[in-house]
Amino acid sequence: IEAGDRESGVTIMRMDEGLDTGPMVLSETCAISQTTTARDLHDALSAMGARLIVEALAGIAAGTLTPTPQPEDGVTYAKKIDKAETRIDWTADAVHVAARIRAFHPLAWCERDGQRLRVLAARAETASGAPGAALDDGLLIACGSGAARLTVVQPAGKPAMAGGAYLRGNPLPAGSRLD
Repeated sequence: IEAGDRESGVTIMRMDEGLDTGPMVLSETCAISQTTTARDLHDALSAMGARLIVEALAGIAAGTLTPTPQPEDGVTYAKKIDKAETRIDWTADAVHVAARIRAFHPLAWCERDGQRLRVLAARAETASGAPGAALDDGLLIACGSGAARLTVVQPAGKPAMAGGAYLRGNPLPAGSRLD
């Protein structure tokens, strides 16, 4: 999601001695839209994986599936996500900020007056200002290039809420900062 990929998927493979090195038995992809969050993708891939493993086991038992070696190009290792990575970097491009919020959903966060504010949804918009600065009183936050409109947030110890609902009790006037 963060990288802007348009699809993800599940591959069922036969175990081998190396890490993820066995031949592929069955695979399927799913689309990643501009609104797909990590939670959405997790749920879709979980359901897909459950369905495919049943199909793969039946195919292997029946002898109808032929394992295929994995391609060697494009192989990457996905390291464990560090909690510090979930903090929003307002100096990044707004499109990247919005993608990162979706990628780390529901863990992306920033600080407002020393208090953690989770950002659950945002969209990139065209505007400019100092990174982290509120550009209006509607949660439009300047990024390194462009701006991100925060549409769903969750203050510490509170439930998630639409940006407008948050602002009714916590106004963020233009010029205010999020860190």
